[in-house]
Amino acid sequence: MKNLQRTLIIGCSALALAGCGADEIVSPGTGGNVTINNPAPPPPPPPPPPTTALITPAPNCPTIAGGTIQDLATISGPTGEYRRCRLPTDITASSTLPNVAGLVYELNGQTNVGVDQGFSSTNTEVVLEIEPGVIVIADGSDFLNINRGNQLEAVGTQTSPIIFTSRQNLQGQVNIDSSSQWGGVILSGRAPVAQGCARGGPNGNDCQRAVEGAPNEILYGGSNSADNSGTISYVQIRFSGVALAPDAELQSLTTGGVGSGTTINNVMSFNSSDDGAEFFGGTVNVRRFIAVGAEDDSLDTDNGVKGTFDEVLVVQRSTIADTVIEQDSSAGASAKNDTPRTNVRINNATLISNSTGGDGLIRLRSGASDFGLYNSLLVDLRTNAPADWGCLKVDDNETINQAANPAIDEAGPFEFQSVAFDCPTNFFDTSRRAATEAQVDAGAGNDKAYTNTLQRLTGVTTGAAFINGANENSYLPIFDVSAVSAFYANSTRGYIGAVPSEAANWAEGWTCNSAVVTLGLNNTGSCLSMPTS
Repeated sequence: MKNLQRTLIIGCSALALAGCGADEIVSPGTGGNVTINNPAPPPPPPPPPPTTALITPAPNCPTIAGGTIQDLATISGPTGEYRRCRLPTDITASSTLPNVAGLVYELNGQTNVGVDQGFSSTNTEVVLEIEPGVIVIADGSDFLNINRGNQLEAVGTQTSPIIFTSRQNLQGQVNIDSSSQWGGVILSGRAPVAQGCARGGPNGNDCQRAVEGAPNEILYGGSNSADNSGTISYVQIRFSGVALAPDAELQSLTTGGVGSGTTINNVMSFNSSDDGAEFFGGTVNVRRFIAVGAEDDSLDTDNGVKGTFDEVLVVQRSTIADTVIEQDSSAGASAKNDTPRTNVRINNATLISNSTGGDGLIRLRSGASDFGLYNSLLVDLRTNAPADWGCLKVDDNETINQAANPAIDEAGPFEFQSVAFDCPTNFFDTSRRAATEAQVDAGAGNDKAYTNTLQRLTGVTTGAAFINGANENSYLPIFDVSAVSAFYANSTRGYIGAVPSEAANWAEGWTCNSAVVTLGLNNTGSCLSMPTS
């Protein structure tokens, strides 16, 4: 009975629906059609940020005329994989290291370019040319040695510098305090060096010396002040300075007896465990030198070097450093009157001291050394240095009061011209403090109570400021440095300091950046990494 009732109900319902056509269905309460507005589709997701392609290894190593390059397969790091090509220990004929994508060259212990041609030679035996963009890695006791009478032509460009660095740098195993991971670059020449050394030249009274820190005797010095050891231009040297003997470390760049025929410009030293660069004797001219993070002296000059430097930028690490500039003439007090005497002139420098250790900014140690600083800015950022420390320390009375005397190669007292001191203490508290200050006062345009207005690059909020501000670019008077040396013929500028503006930032492009200082907005990137293009 229940089944019969259910059947009748379903049947009546079906008949009722069958009596209504499709046109007779209306929406309740409207009496008409309903328009449904569907929501707009969501916008497509933004494209992912572009990814930097990883480096892929070159298929093989090139060949060179001066020896056999060993293919050590590949080496990997955060920026990709590279073909690893080890140079011969001795490069015996003129050769070129080509820039090949996905390839790095590796030093092989003491990697020699040519053999020593001797004190009196005039020939050029072997030339090693390194193309722009080449990366040379090294590890442990590896270093590059250019012997006397041979040449290094390491010529990068502003957009494609040459990089000498450690294997660990490529593998991503470095940090802001890394250093001492390989030796460095040694460039030896045949220009005069200070006399009185143990190793005489062919005439007995001449002098040749051995490179500091080298495990084997590498001699430098000669009689040709115009000697040519090649060209180093647009080059970075990172994480160098391994100690090869007690108290004898290599540094990023070591020159010995290098002559004025050599070209050195646009060189950056980064995190050397010893000096940023050290110049032993010779007659060197250097333009646009940068030292960042050196653990000893940023610029060290001695053994009778006649050096002129133009546009110098130094920024110390806050954790470790000694002086910004340290100068000697000949080693030891008894030898300080040896000739030639060290005579160094520096123009348009910005020197930034930032370490609580060390001796401050400038230390002139040997009484026979001559020194001049022009159109420059000294900045001491230290807040807890000892009260008796200062921006300038002179160790010997002769450096202050010895009169010019060409017969003994003496240029006279040190001189500062148009130099601004931004230092909590300007002069070290020694018995020569008053005389040192008086000699600074004898120069024209020196400001001992200066306040710097240095700026960082646009948008950069960390690291040292190094770009001139209004005070540096309106400083008066500007010293005419053209009379100091022919090297400065076109170097008298309308400002003090190294870098006048962001638009005229000569460090842009070929340098690398770190937490210590950002040198460029469009350069090779972090010093802790390899460039990716």
